[in-house]
Amino acid sequence: MEKASVTTQQPKSGSYFDGGLLDLFGWLLLGGILSSFTFGLFFPWTLCKIYGWQINHTVIEGKRLRFNGKAMGLFGKWIKWLLLCIITFGIYSFWLSVKLEQWKVENTSFE
Repeated sequence: MEKASVTTQQPKSGSYFDGGLLDLFGWLLLGGILSSFTFGLFFPWTLCKIYGWQINHTVIEGKRLRFNGKAMGLFGKWIKWLLLCIITFGIYSFWLSVKLEQWKVENTSFE
Protein backbone atom coordinates (compact mmCIF):
# COMPACT_ATOMS: atom_id res chain seq x y z
CA MET A 1 0.00 0.00 0.00
CA GLU A 2 1.32 3.39 -0.96
CA LYS A 3 1.16 6.36 1.35
CA ALA A 4 -0.63 9.35 -0.01
CA SER A 5 1.77 12.23 -0.20
CA VAL A 6 0.58 15.39 1.40
CA THR A 7 2.01 18.54 -0.05
CA THR A 8 1.85 21.80 1.74
CA GLN A 9 1.96 25.08 -0.06
CA GLN A 10 5.45 26.47 0.45
CA PRO A 11 6.19 30.10 -0.29
CA LYS A 12 8.06 30.50 -3.53
CA SER A 13 11.75 31.09 -3.23
CA GLY A 14 13.98 32.67 -5.78
CA SER A 15 12.95 35.61 -7.90
CA TYR A 16 9.59 36.06 -9.55
CA PHE A 17 6.91 38.55 -10.50
CA ASP A 18 3.30 37.93 -9.45
CA GLY A 19 1.45 40.92 -10.92
CA GLY A 20 -1.57 40.51 -13.18
CA LEU A 21 -2.45 42.15 -16.46
CA LEU A 22 -5.87 43.32 -15.27
CA ASP A 23 -4.34 45.37 -12.43
CA LEU A 24 -1.84 47.00 -14.79
CA PHE A 25 -4.54 47.76 -17.33
CA GLY A 26 -6.70 49.35 -14.63
CA TRP A 27 -3.91 51.63 -13.38
CA LEU A 28 -2.96 52.61 -16.95
CA LEU A 29 -6.56 53.37 -17.87
CA LEU A 30 -7.34 55.32 -14.70
CA GLY A 31 -4.02 57.17 -14.82
CA GLY A 32 -4.45 58.04 -18.48
CA ILE A 33 -7.95 59.38 -17.94
CA LEU A 34 -7.00 61.44 -14.87
CA SER A 35 -3.82 62.76 -16.50
CA SER A 36 -5.76 63.78 -19.60
CA PHE A 37 -8.48 65.60 -17.68
CA THR A 38 -5.95 67.41 -15.48
CA PHE A 39 -3.63 68.31 -18.38
CA GLY A 40 -0.80 66.20 -16.97
CA LEU A 41 -1.00 67.28 -13.33
CA PHE A 42 -1.90 63.73 -12.28
CA PHE A 43 0.92 62.17 -14.30
CA PRO A 44 3.27 61.85 -11.27
CA TRP A 45 0.42 60.11 -9.39
CA THR A 46 -0.02 57.75 -12.34
CA LEU A 47 3.70 56.96 -12.40
CA CYS A 48 3.67 56.25 -8.64
CA LYS A 49 0.75 53.84 -9.00
CA ILE A 50 2.34 52.00 -11.92
CA TYR A 51 5.76 51.85 -10.24
CA GLY A 52 4.07 50.66 -7.05
CA TRP A 53 2.24 47.91 -8.92
CA GLN A 54 5.43 46.83 -10.68
CA ILE A 55 7.72 46.91 -7.65
CA ASN A 56 5.27 45.60 -5.03
CA HIS A 57 4.68 42.48 -7.14
CA THR A 58 8.40 41.73 -7.50
CA VAL A 59 10.26 39.22 -5.32
CA ILE A 60 14.06 38.99 -5.47
CA GLU A 61 15.67 35.93 -3.88
CA GLY A 62 12.62 35.36 -1.70
CA LYS A 63 12.41 38.98 -0.51
CA ARG A 64 9.49 41.11 -1.69
CA LEU A 65 10.25 44.65 -2.80
CA ARG A 66 8.20 47.58 -1.49
CA PHE A 67 7.72 50.92 -3.24
CA ASN A 68 7.52 53.87 -0.83
CA GLY A 69 7.33 56.75 -3.32
CA LYS A 70 4.61 59.39 -2.99
CA ALA A 71 3.10 61.43 -5.78
CA MET A 72 3.76 64.73 -3.99
CA GLY A 73 7.45 63.84 -3.66
CA LEU A 74 7.64 63.20 -7.38
CA PHE A 75 5.49 66.22 -8.27
CA GLY A 76 8.07 68.70 -6.95
CA LYS A 77 10.86 67.03 -8.87
CA TRP A 78 8.63 66.79 -11.94
CA ILE A 79 8.07 70.57 -11.94
CA LYS A 80 11.81 71.19 -11.50
CA TRP A 81 12.66 68.82 -14.35
CA LEU A 82 10.03 70.44 -16.59
CA LEU A 83 11.50 73.88 -15.94
CA LEU A 84 15.02 72.60 -16.66
CA CYS A 85 13.78 71.15 -19.95
CA ILE A 86 12.25 74.50 -20.90
CA ILE A 87 15.34 76.50 -19.88
CA THR A 88 17.72 74.19 -21.79
CA PHE A 89 15.44 74.00 -24.85
CA GLY A 90 14.82 70.29 -24.28
CA ILE A 91 18.43 69.20 -23.77
CA TYR A 92 17.75 68.23 -20.14
CA SER A 93 15.12 65.74 -21.35
CA PHE A 94 17.96 63.33 -22.18
CA TRP A 95 18.60 63.01 -18.43
CA LEU A 96 14.95 62.61 -17.42
CA SER A 97 14.80 58.83 -17.70
CA VAL A 98 17.94 58.53 -15.55
CA LYS A 99 16.59 60.95 -12.94
CA LEU A 100 13.25 59.15 -12.85
CA GLU A 101 14.99 55.77 -12.43
CA GLN A 102 17.14 57.19 -9.61
CA TRP A 103 14.02 58.46 -7.83
CA LYS A 104 12.30 55.10 -8.29
CA VAL A 105 15.27 53.18 -6.83
CA GLU A 106 15.62 55.64 -3.91
CA ASN A 107 12.00 54.87 -3.01
CA THR A 108 12.31 51.09 -3.23
CA SER A 109 13.22 48.81 -0.34
CA PHE A 110 12.85 45.23 0.80
CA GLU A 111 9.72 44.43 2.79
